[in-house]
Amino acid sequence: MKFKTFAAFVGPSLFMMILFIALPLISVFIQSFYVTQPVFEQVEIETCTPGFPQPVCVTEVKSQPIIGEDGKMQTNTYFAGLESYRNVLELDRVAEAIGNGSWSELMSIDFWKALRFTLTFTLLTLPLVLIVGLGIALAVNNAIRSVRGPVIFISLLPFIITPIIGGLSIYWLFIGDGILTSAMEWWSGTDISMFTQAWTFELMMMFYRVWHVAPFAFVIFYAGLQTVNQDTLESAIIDGASRWERLRFVIVPHLMPLIVFIALIHLMDCYRVFEEIVAFKSQSYVISLQWLTYDFLTPDDAGNRAISRASATAMLTMVGIVILLILPLKRTWRDHKGSH
Repeated sequence: MKFKTFAAFVGPSLFMMILFIALPLISVFIQSFYVTQPVFEQVEIETCTPGFPQPVCVTEVKSQPIIGEDGKMQTNTYFAGLESYRNVLELDRVAEAIGNGSWSELMSIDFWKALRFTLTFTLLTLPLVLIVGLGIALAVNNAIRSVRGPVIFISLLPFIITPIIGGLSIYWLFIGDGILTSAMEWWSGTDISMFTQAWTFELMMMFYRVWHVAPFAFVIFYAGLQTVNQDTLESAIIDGASRWERLRFVIVPHLMPLIVFIALIHLMDCYRVFEEIVAFKSQSYVISLQWLTYDFLTPDDAGNRAISRASATAMLTMVGIVILLILPLKRTWRDHKGSH
């Protein structure tokens, strides 16, 4: 392919990636080293209480932000180096918690609490998504043709639903007097409160993630099953291989590139878990790194945002994603080199 033809195809995508991905990342990285704070001034304020014959007056010195001529609060931006990262990581408290051998103290630090849930959520849902997706693909592939269409349509419904709507639907089924909670209370004869502990939130959010993403894995695996060498499968059957052995030694090795691809997509997407936190309203019990970034960007009562700490958290999240992708990328690179 000529360079001009290659550039014509790749150029627009590359430009959009630089404009909407690379440049924002560079901006966030730079902002993580700068802190913007409002400028305050000391003002004497006299308050008087009604009295007779003389009122009682008290003079106090208070700090208040300086308002500019444009009616906006004046701010000062300065280079803070790694201060925002230190404020987010709180390594002094981490060392103290480790020294005391207290897991609860460590989990009281927002970043490490969010990191623990994000890693747990990502690494536990990944194998479940792969297993459920492959199971559905095998079931549909072995089903008779007359039922494949309806089964495929029903299997894809969870993936079509908007994530926040799907999360709210699951949440409403169990919260308070939800349909499923009421059914379990009727069956067990005891009052059930599904969302009073952190582990129930995590369990339901993992269930929702697998329910929502497994159809994506199913579509990829089902397409891959259509390319399995039938001669190899027939040879395995003739040699007496069981169904499990055919799956393990023929089908799974053939689908391994697709397994790595799904793992890459899942790790990148799941590590940025956010919709589940909002839909299940778990902020008081469970938070994620992405939600922590959002929380830093939420204005406080004075309208201030912790942009520097939000940027630091976003960059630390990116570092985590890169670390998780190392093994799948190494496998992809090894397979690519082996094919040449």
